[in-house]
Amino acid sequence: RGYWEFFFYKSADIVVVALYFVLVLAIGFYAMWKTNQSTVSGYFLASRSMNWGMIGASLFVSNIGSEHFIGLAGSGATSGLAVAAWELNALLLLQLLGWLFVPVYIHAGVYTTPEYLAKRFGGQRLKVYYGALSLLLYIFTKLSVDLYSGALFIQESLGWNLYMSIILLIGMTALLTVTGGLVAVIYTDTLQAFLMIGGALCLTAISLVKVGGLEGVRTKYMEARPNITAILASSNFSYVPSCQVEPKPDSFRILRSPWDQDLPWPGFLVGQTPASIWYWCTDQVIVQRVLAARNISHAKGSTLMAGFLKILPMFIIVIPGMISRILFADQVACISPEHCLEVCGSGAGCSNVAYPRLVMFVMPVGLRGLMMAVMIAALMSDLDSIFNSASTIFTLDIYKMARRQASSRELMVVGRLFVVFMVVISIAWVPVIIKMQGGQMFYYIQEVSDYLTPPIAALFLLGVLWRRCNEMGAFWGSMVGFALGATRLVLALVYREPHCDEPDERPSFIKDVHFMYVAAVLFWISGLVAVVVSLLTPPPSTEQVRTTTYWGLCQRNATPTLEREEMSQLNSQTQAHVNGNGTGGRSMRVLKWFCGFKESANTRPRSAQEEERLMKEMLQETPQTRVILNMGLVLVCSVGVFLLIFFSV
Repeated sequence: RGYWEFFFYKSADIVVVALYFVLVLAIGFYAMWKTNQSTVSGYFLASRSMNWGMIGASLFVSNIGSEHFIGLAGSGATSGLAVAAWELNALLLLQLLGWLFVPVYIHAGVYTTPEYLAKRFGGQRLKVYYGALSLLLYIFTKLSVDLYSGALFIQESLGWNLYMSIILLIGMTALLTVTGGLVAVIYTDTLQAFLMIGGALCLTAISLVKVGGLEGVRTKYMEARPNITAILASSNFSYVPSCQVEPKPDSFRILRSPWDQDLPWPGFLVGQTPASIWYWCTDQVIVQRVLAARNISHAKGSTLMAGFLKILPMFIIVIPGMISRILFADQVACISPEHCLEVCGSGAGCSNVAYPRLVMFVMPVGLRGLMMAVMIAALMSDLDSIFNSASTIFTLDIYKMARRQASSRELMVVGRLFVVFMVVISIAWVPVIIKMQGGQMFYYIQEVSDYLTPPIAALFLLGVLWRRCNEMGAFWGSMVGFALGATRLVLALVYREPHCDEPDERPSFIKDVHFMYVAAVLFWISGLVAVVVSLLTPPPSTEQVRTTTYWGLCQRNATPTLEREEMSQLNSQTQAHVNGNGTGGRSMRVLKWFCGFKESANTRPRSAQEEERLMKEMLQETPQTRVILNMGLVLVCSVGVFLLIFFSV
């Protein structure tokens, strides 16, 4: 009987997951069939046809991947509410994207953020540098962590073979990305947003009932410590007092003292915020979705919606992580590296299993399958975002520079092939990810990013806001910042934090200087170098700053630029290829269908003048819409600031 009950429960959960897979594939293929993926704009920017609701949902789930469910909940179990600061900070920076950066990107007529650098500063070296850095960051801080966190959840919940599960998930995600482009990604992201929020809310509600509500969390979390006596009596483990098993006294505060190991408030404000500007305002994964908006009003509306949604992770991910520590203190708060190895297979700690354990032991059958689908949705939404944005950067910023005469058809084929290449790299990276497991995953992501991205934030801020900044200053500011940050990152990797039962013999500038303070130094040094070098060298030309700075937005009667001429020609070439190749073998017709190429004799490509007119129309707002959006801006920023202050005093 016990066997059949177990089989029934597992089968019910697997059926829910399977139904989710079928639904996502159906929506993805419907998006591919319905929309035109035969042009550069159609494949990479969804023909700029998306509304604010779909983009806002896609922004949210593109950011909230499986590493957030694992990492945020794990950090919540270990150190309390501090990790929620990133979510509330993102709420504010999303509005900086909508009101400052996106209007400039639209006015510049760019498809990618590296392309913006080439247009703003001239030359190609900044474009290549940022494109290559973005691809590296995708692999080492997004792709790798996503795969590990997704694999961890699958292993905890279903016991499936690790490699086969990952290959299946990556394969399905790549299939949707290759066939449907950004349209399929945004359509499936919208579905996944409803699923993700609904499932996480169910888990939060059930968990809160078990511990007596929010007041129960407040009192019981501070008492959630492992039973050391019972653990030692049942095994041969040793316990070293230096291993932290007590909840931190300030667990219910977000911003903490300047010397706190988790979140020093000065470091967060002056160091982490610039690093977050890189992600929310210049990273291709985020920017590409907003550039797919119908106009600037929909772009701003999408950042407002995503901002309000960013309030949720604190309550549906961080607090459940804290509840997991209350319910499973002996496992989540393991007492020594040996004990941790037995519990979760990692000597660095078991905080990363907090969310999976909560799902498996709290959720009833059926709803548990829903949460499995939520985690898979989070993983797939992150992967399809990475695949689509990485292929866009590689195709339009690197490959197109090497082959200037490449047709748009060739560029789209290369973009799809690059997704396949990313799949191969992802699978090859799995063994490394497994060895990398342990510790607080979310802090690992932030630490690596904080060593490499503050110079990028300084570069974009100066480019958008300061007309005098030139290519020479931007390049040397970026190189100095990158050299210092890469050196600090290498040292941090060499001098890894020891296990809690080992003495910490790292140099003082490694163990005593928080990575957020390092990020602040990198940001200001990079900016200072860029300003000084720019002032000592000739200013940029008027053409470079006319449509690429915030101050140039008022000059909207400009003639078409070279980049818009090129993009118009690319779309024209694509449609000519599609219309002129109606004949061909069966295999060619199948390939066209698979890639979404559609033959249409009545489609006329837009001219550069029409592209210019459309750009101007995209930047138009009615007075009523502007008032509503600005009221929403004040409201969402007020809520974000209030929550930061309320949970920090």
